[in-house]
Amino acid sequence: MTADASEVLKLPYMLLCILLAAGCVYALRKRKGSRLCRAALVSAALLFTAGAVFFGWLGRVYRADAAALEALSSRDTVTVEKISGGWRFDGPGEDTALIFYPGAKVEAAAYAPLLLRLAEGGADGFLLEMPLKLALLDRDAADRIIGKYAYAHWVLAGHSLGGVAASDYAAAHPDRVKGLLLLASYPTKELDGRLSFLSVYGDRDGVLNRESYEKSRVFWPQGAQELVIPGGSHAGFGSYGAQKGDGEAALSAQKQQELTASAVLSWLGQGAA
Repeated sequence: MTADASEVLKLPYMLLCILLAAGCVYALRKRKGSRLCRAALVSAALLFTAGAVFFGWLGRVYRADAAALEALSSRDTVTVEKISGGWRFDGPGEDTALIFYPGAKVEAAAYAPLLLRLAEGGADGFLLEMPLKLALLDRDAADRIIGKYAYAHWVLAGHSLGGVAASDYAAAHPDRVKGLLLLASYPTKELDGRLSFLSVYGDRDGVLNRESYEKSRVFWPQGAQELVIPGGSHAGFGSYGAQKGDGEAALSAQKQQELTASAVLSWLGQGAA
C-alpha cells in the first residue's frame, strides 16, 4: 500500500455506503425486512459519518516544502535514489545506515534535508513512505530495507508517531537494530538494554506529550542520551511549515535540522553504530 492509499480507498468506501443505503431503501419500499433495514440504514449513516471524519482528518496532511523537494536531488557528495516505497541517501559512509519513519500525516519527502545532512556526514539513510502517511500502520517497514543492503550497522529513527513505530520495531528486533533515534517522540515498550539510544526534542515543542515522554523513561536503555534544542519546535525536524498546536520556534527549521544532524553524527561517532 502506498502513502497515497487513502485516495484509493475512498471510492470503494463511498460505494459500499451507497450500496448499503440503496439496498435498504429498496427493501423498505417493498416492505420487506423493514426493522433490519432501518438498523442497517443507521449503521450505514454512522459508517459514512465516521469515514468522512477519518478521511477529512487524513486529508489535512503536511506537504514537503521547496527546500525538502530540492534535497531529493543528488549532488557531488550524496546520491539520492528513488526506491520502492521511499528514497535512499547514499553518501561517503559505508558501514552505517539509518532508516527513517516520518511523523503522522507528514509527507515523507519533508525529512529529505535532514537525511541529506546525515548522509553527507557519513550515515547513509533510507526515508520511507508509509501507508496513509501513518507509520503505525507499517511498523515493520524496516524489513523492506534490512537484508537488502550490505550495511554492518542499522539505526532506526522516527519523528513523533513515526518514532513510536520505529521504537516498536527496535523493541521487537534487538538483533537487527544497533541504535534508535527518536525526534520529539518516545518508546511505549521496553527496549533492549544494549541498544544505543538518542532522544532529541525542541524546548518550544507544543505537540509532544511531555507527560507521556517522561513516563517513557522507564523503557529507555542504560546509557540513553538526550538532547533538548533551545528554541526548537516539533515541526522543525522536517521541512513542511508550521504544525497545528506547535509552539513558536526561535530558530529556523534549517538550523534545527543542522543542530540535529550534528548531534546525531556525534552520537554515531561515539559508538552508537
